[in-house]
Amino acid sequence: MRKLTSKEEQWVTDTLRKIGDKMEVVTKRNLGAIPYTTDENGRFDDKSKTDICWWTNGFWGGEMWQLYKLTGNEMYKEEAVKVEEMLDENLMNIEGLDHDNGFKWLPTSVCRYKLYNNKESYNRALLAATNMAGRFNIVGNFIRAWNNWDNVDRRGFAIIDCMMNLPLLYWASSVTTDPRFEMIARAHADTAGKAFVREDGSVNHIVIFDPDTGKIVGKPGGQGYKEGSSWTRGQSWGIYGYALSYKYTGEKKYLDISMRIADYVMSEIPDSYLVPIDYRQPADVDLEDSTAAAITASGLIELSKALERYDEAGTFGEKADKYLECAINLLKTLDEKRISWGTDTDNLLNNCAVDYNGDGHNMSIIYGDYYFIEAMMKLEGSALEIF
Repeated sequence: MRKLTSKEEQWVTDTLRKIGDKMEVVTKRNLGAIPYTTDENGRFDDKSKTDICWWTNGFWGGEMWQLYKLTGNEMYKEEAVKVEEMLDENLMNIEGLDHDNGFKWLPTSVCRYKLYNNKESYNRALLAATNMAGRFNIVGNFIRAWNNWDNVDRRGFAIIDCMMNLPLLYWASSVTTDPRFEMIARAHADTAGKAFVREDGSVNHIVIFDPDTGKIVGKPGGQGYKEGSSWTRGQSWGIYGYALSYKYTGEKKYLDISMRIADYVMSEIPDSYLVPIDYRQPADVDLEDSTAAAITASGLIELSKALERYDEAGTFGEKADKYLECAINLLKTLDEKRISWGTDTDNLLNNCAVDYNGDGHNMSIIYGDYYFIEAMMKLEGSALEIF
C-alpha cells in the first residue's frame, strides 16, 4: 500500500483536528444521549429515550471510543461506557436482538473488553454473540435478519448488512476457543457470496430463503431503487464485510469477493465522487447517500491493508493503491462538499439517506459520521479496530 504524500498527511492531520474541535463541543451538548439523526435545527435526537433497541445505537459509543483514542479526553471514554450500560435494556429484550447485534456490541462492549479486559463487557458481548449465533438457519446456512413485525413473516430473510456483524462471532470464537461461532460466520459468508454477490460485483440487499428448505424464493430490491439494482450502502457493507472476513479467517476467497465488489463500485462511482443511493437509479435522479461514501472509503482502506498483508510479493500492489486512492478521493469530497464543520450543528455528514424509495433523504445519520471519523483515523494509522 502506497504511503500518503506530505500534502495528504497534512490534510489528514488538519481534518482530524477539525473533527476533534467540533466533536468536543457537540459531545458536551449531548451528554447521556444516543444520537441517530438531527432535527431541523441540526441538533441530535436521543434514541435512548425513544427506541433503545434501534440498530444504530452502538455507533455513538464507537465514535466516543475513536475520539478518546484521538484526543485522550476522558469525557469520550465516560460517554462510551454510558452507551454500553444503557444498551443493557436492549440486551434483555429478545425482540430487540437480531443480526445487528454486532453493530451494537462491537463498538461498545467488545471495544471496551479489548482495551481494558472488562469482564462485564465480555459478558455483554458474549450474550449478544450467542443470540446472533442462535439465528443461524442450518438448512439454508444463513443468519436470519429481522424479527417478525408488522405481521410480516421474516423467518427466511437475510441481508448483506450482516457481513459487517460477523466480526462479533469471530471475536466470540477467539475469546472462548469455541469454533462454533466462527463456523457460523464462515457458513453465512459463504452463502452470501453465492446468493447476494452477482457475477459483476453488484450485490442484492435482501435474499429471502424458504426457512424450511433453504431454497431461495426471492431477491427484492430492499432499500435500493428496485429488484436487480445496486443499493450503494449495501455495496459498501459487502466490500468492508468481506475484507473483515478475510482478516479474521485468512481465507483468500473472501478477499476475492471483496475485490470483486470493490472493482464494480469503482467502475460506478461518479466523477464527482458524490455517491448516489443506488448505482442503477435513473439518470435524472440526483439522490445521494454520504453514508455509503464514508463506509465505502473505510472499507476500501481495509481492503487495501488486507491486500498488503496477503501480498508480500507485491502482485496486488497496484490494485491496493487504486483502492486507497479512491478512498482518499471519497473522503476529500465529503470533507470539502458534504460536511458541516461549524459547531452550530451536531452532525458531520450531510446528504445521507436511509433508502431510495422512502422519505429518508438529505439527512444526517450517525453511522455516516462514525465511518468518516474511522476512515480518517485509519489513514493516520491511529484508528481502533472496532470491527
